Amino acid sequence: LRPGTSGAEALERFIVDEKVAGLIVLHNGVIRLERYGLGHSRSGRWISQSVAKSVTSTLVGVAMKDGFIASLDDPVTKYIPGLRDSAYDGVTIRQVLTMTSGVKWNEDYTDPASDVARFYVDPVEPGMNATVSYMRKLPREAPPGSKWVYKTGETHLLGVLVTSATKQTLAEYLSTNIWAPYGMEQSAFWSTDRTHHELGGCCLQVGLRDYARYGQLVLDGGRINGRSIVPDGWFEAATRRQADTTSADRGYGYQWWTMNGGAFAAIGIYGQLLYIDPARRLV
Repeated sequence: LRPGTSGAEALERFIVDEKVAGLIVLHNGVIRLERYGLGHSRSGRWISQSVAKSVTSTLVGVAMKDGFIASLDDPVTKYIPGLRDSAYDGVTIRQVLTMTSGVKWNEDYTDPASDVARFYVDPVEPGMNATVSYMRKLPREAPPGSKWVYKTGETHLLGVLVTSATKQTLAEYLSTNIWAPYGMEQSAFWSTDRTHHELGGCCLQVGLRDYARYGQLVLDGGRINGRSIVPDGWFEAATRRQADTTSADRGYGYQWWTMNGGAFAAIGIYGQLLYIDPARRLV
């Protein structure tokens, strides 16, 4: 803080300087602070970008609890047959969850030839899911489980996995298992690809209070009406460092960024952040 500046004044200056559209803080499940900017309001929705990855990860856990997915050590090709005879042969669901598949991918948003750019424009094989069509062409660069590389395309694959296993769209499955029973305040929207499937790695549009509610659900271990929607120990594993990243103070779990000290976060490319600190009961 600058001399003579209060915490409230510093916060308001931060919101203006950093172009913050919304900020909410829960402590022990109670709203302690709620602010909006850029003309945004409680009734609006804001795009998640990669915060959605952590939601898709949770839906994998829900599908396991429901019996649609037998094990994280199952090969991903068991549930997505279109990946057979590709670099994903021998890759497990766990390795896709932790982005350690060993499949080569370029996430450089400044490179128009990167995979994250070409994914959305390369022709889709007729009759095939757009995600599977692109991902099955990628080469392998390392043995499965040996190398971490951030890959939005692989979270899109997790969305395909949940849809294939449950025979429900990702949006339907989210609505039935989390959004409706947990009492979210607003409907959410999930952008779809060129074959009309939800993009599991991004693009979920949600109200600020519902982002906070989702964080509280995770903090409370995924319990709704006294019942856990995920297998025992799911969030303990999902939010623990499962893979080392390029950052010394940040690891990767099941589509969650893990911090030294026990906190964890879902992070989107343009400043979206869902930060959870279990020790302080803070979202």
